[in-house]
Amino acid sequence: MLALARLLLAVAFVGTAQLPDTVMAQNAPPSAEVAWRLLDYIAVDYPGAVSKGSIISEAEYAEMREFSASVRSRIVTLPASPAKPQLLAEANALVASVDQRAEPADVARRARTLATDLLKAYPVPLAPQEAPDLTKGAALYAEQCASCHGAAGRGDGPNAKELEPPPIAFTDVARAKERSLFGLYQVIGQGLDGTAMASFAHLPSEDRWAVAYYVGSFAYSRDDERAGEQAWRAEPQLPAVVPDLQVLTQTTPAALAARVGEPQATQLMAYLRRHPEAVAPKSNGGLDVARRKLADSLAAYQAGDRKRAEELSLSAYLDGFEPVEPLLRVRDGALMAKVEATMGELRASLARGAPSAEVTAQVGELNALFDKAAGALAPEQASAASSFLGAFTILLREGVEALLIVIAMIAFLRKTERQDVLPYVHGGWIAALAAGGLTWAAATYLISISGASRELTEGFGSLVSAIVLISVGVWMHGKAQAGAWQAYIRDKLSSALSKRSAWFLFLLAFVVVYREVFETILFYAALWSQGGQLAMVSGASLAVICLAGIAWALLSYSKRLPIAQFFSYSSVLIAVLAVVLAGKGVAGLQEAGILGVRPFPHLPRIEVLGVFPTWEGLLAQILTLTAVLVGFRAAGRRAQAAARA
Repeated sequence: MLALARLLLAVAFVGTAQLPDTVMAQNAPPSAEVAWRLLDYIAVDYPGAVSKGSIISEAEYAEMREFSASVRSRIVTLPASPAKPQLLAEANALVASVDQRAEPADVARRARTLATDLLKAYPVPLAPQEAPDLTKGAALYAEQCASCHGAAGRGDGPNAKELEPPPIAFTDVARAKERSLFGLYQVIGQGLDGTAMASFAHLPSEDRWAVAYYVGSFAYSRDDERAGEQAWRAEPQLPAVVPDLQVLTQTTPAALAARVGEPQATQLMAYLRRHPEAVAPKSNGGLDVARRKLADSLAAYQAGDRKRAEELSLSAYLDGFEPVEPLLRVRDGALMAKVEATMGELRASLARGAPSAEVTAQVGELNALFDKAAGALAPEQASAASSFLGAFTILLREGVEALLIVIAMIAFLRKTERQDVLPYVHGGWIAALAAGGLTWAAATYLISISGASRELTEGFGSLVSAIVLISVGVWMHGKAQAGAWQAYIRDKLSSALSKRSAWFLFLLAFVVVYREVFETILFYAALWSQGGQLAMVSGASLAVICLAGIAWALLSYSKRLPIAQFFSYSSVLIAVLAVVLAGKGVAGLQEAGILGVRPFPHLPRIEVLGVFPTWEGLLAQILTLTAVLVGFRAAGRRAQAAARA
C-alpha cells in the first residue's frame, strides 16, 4: 500500500510522463513530414540544377534525382490509405520529370501538388498554436544559426567558408518567394541530409516556429513591412486572403502573389511574417487546442490512419479540454458533462472503425459544444457570486466524500477504545493536506500538471480506495453479526490492531483525503485565475465551517449508537462509497486513455454516485457490489459460526 501511495504522488508530479506510449509517439517525425520537406526543397532548388533541358550543376542535379527518388520510397512505406495509390503515381511522375530534365516550372508544380496532396492524406502540424515570439526567435538565431548563415541571414557567417554546399542565404529574394514558413520549420526540426544543416528537434516546437518566422522575414525590407501594414489595415478584403496562422504558415510568397499580385504580396508577407499576431485570433486556450486536435484526428481517420486518429482524439481531451474542465464544471456543469461524454463517444467510434460520416458528425457536435463552452468561460461570465458558490460547492462536495471515510475510522477507534491509534488516522489526513499544499506550490511555480496526470491520479486513487474499502466494509459487517460476542471482540482488538494495521489506517486516510485535495486544488486554481479571490475565500471558509459541523454531528451520533449497530451502519456506508469510487476510478482511467470506452447511451450520468454512461464503469460497479455482497455473506456466516461455538 505504501508503494501505491508513492505511485499516486509520482503521477501527480510527473506531468505527461504517464501518457500512453501511443500518445507520446505523436512527436516522432513520420515519413510524410520528411517527404514533404524534400518536395519543398526540390521545388525551390531545382532551377539551380536544370535550365532549358540542360544540366547547369551536376552536383545539384544529382541531389534532385536523389531527393525525388527518396520521396517515392518514403511514400511507399507510409501506412495504407485510399489516397496512397494516387500519391505514388504523382511521385513516379515527379521522378520521371527530374530524370527527363523537365523545365523548372513543371517540376516545381508537380512537387507542390504532391506536397499538398501528401499533407491532405497524412496530416501533420501545419502551423504554430499561437503567434510566434520573434524576439525569442532572434535570440535563438544569433545563438544557434548566425555562425553559418550570418547575422543578417546572407549566408556569410564565420563558418560559411568551410561548408560545402554553402549555407543558404535567407536574403535571396528569388528563393524566399518559393519557400513557406512551414518548409523552414521542417528543415529546422529535421535538418537537411547531405549538408551541414543539423536537426534542432531538441528545441521546443514554439522555439522552432519562432526561428522559422524570424528567418522568413530576412528577405523583406522595413519599407515593405510598413506598406504591408497600411494595406492590411486599409483594405478589408486582405484579412480574408490570409485569415489565420495556418494559411500564413503554409502559403509561399509566390502563391500569394498569384492571388493579390505584386508588389502587394511582398508587402503583406513583410508585415505578416514580422507581425504574426495580426492573424492570430483571440485564443480560447485549451478549447482551441481541442479543436485543432480534433480536426487533425478527423483528417487522419479519413486518410485511413485510425491509430493516429485515436491518439489525436485522446490528446484533444487531455491537452485541450481537460485544462478548462474545472472552470467549466463550475460555470456550467451540465455542459461539461455533455462535452466529456461526447468526447468519450468519439473515441469509442474511432476504436470500432465507425463510418467516416458518423465520426464527422461527432466532431461537428463537439465543435458546437466548444462554442457554447467558450461563451460560458468568457471573463465577463465571472462574478463574485459565481466565485463564492463555486468555491463553496467544490470544497463541500469533495470534502464530504473523504470526511465520511475518515470519520468512520475515528468513530470505530473510539468505539473500540483504541485511542492510541487515533494519531495515525489524524496524521494521514493532515499529511494529505500538506501534500496538497506542496502540489499547489509545484503546480503554480515549478510544473504544469497535465490532464493525463490528473485523470491517472484520480483514477488510481479511486480504485485503490475502493479495494481497501471493500475489505474494511466486509470486516465491519462481520463484527455487526457477532451480537453477544462484541465484548470479546473488543477485548481482542488490542492484539488485532498492530503497528502495521495502524500504518494501514494512516495510508487509507492519506489516500482518500489526498485524492479529494488534488481535485479541489485544480478547481480552485482555475477559479483563482478568473479573479474574485475574496469571494472564493469566503466560499471556502463557509464550506470548512459546514464540514466541521458535519464531522461533529457524525461523531456525536456515532457515540450514541450501540456497537453492533455502529458496525452495521458503517459497513453499509463504506460499501456504498466503494461502489462509488470504483465507478469514478474507471472513468478517470478511461479519460486518461488507459481503458477503452464503450458508451451505454441509456444509462444516466450521476457523478455523485460514480455512475457514468459506459459499459466498463457499470461493470466495475456491478463487480464491486457483487464482491461486497459475497463478502458480507461470508463474513456473516463466519460470525454466526463463531457465536454458536
